[in-house]
Amino acid sequence: MATTARENILKKIKQALAKPVPVPFPASENNESVFEPSQKELEIEFAEKFSHLQGRFSFCLDHTELVAQLRILISQRKWTKIYCRENELANSLGEAGFESEYVTDLASCDASITGCEHLIARTGSIVMSSAQKSGRTVSVYAPVHICIAYTDQLVYDIANSLEQLRMNYGQQFPSLVTLATGPSRTADIEKTLVVGVHGPKEVFCFLVDRQP
Repeated sequence: MATTARENILKKIKQALAKPVPVPFPASENNESVFEPSQKELEIEFAEKFSHLQGRFSFCLDHTELVAQLRILISQRKWTKIYCRENELANSLGEAGFESEYVTDLASCDASITGCEHLIARTGSIVMSSAQKSGRTVSVYAPVHICIAYTDQLVYDIANSLEQLRMNYGQQFPSLVTLATGPSRTADIEKTLVVGVHGPKEVFCFLVDRQP
């Protein structure tokens, strides 16, 4: 019985694919964004949106300032278990003077450090992909997510990010692309907003100045 039901479903799918349904309103299709970019610089737009979503934003002029701020943050929070799976990012921080013995167990870490693909100014979102070797796991399971980003990774909208990803990766497009928009939050229980239930309780973004 189950086999027959499965065969019927597959048959219907094949028939649908053989005779695609035309778009009912073809004139409505366009590639233009419905959102008008604001007059603010992307750095300011992202910082405002990200902070509004309870993200913690910091701007750094260079890697030296980045390392100094990371040291202060980690010292103040008394974190001893830092997780970073991205070797290129870890090496870059090490060359700038950030000394840390990264733990390999994500479940027991105090905070995770990742890079990103882009920052979305319009929504204050961080775009990451499986090509970073961090994927979705690190930004979800770590109690604190620290993102290291650069000014040339700022884009206005999600469409701009996807377009650049297609240009950068071509046929090797990442199998996963995810957006992190501030700390995790839910209002499932009596419509009361609770932060940090299904993901990190805090998200930090250190934006480093870098000319494209």
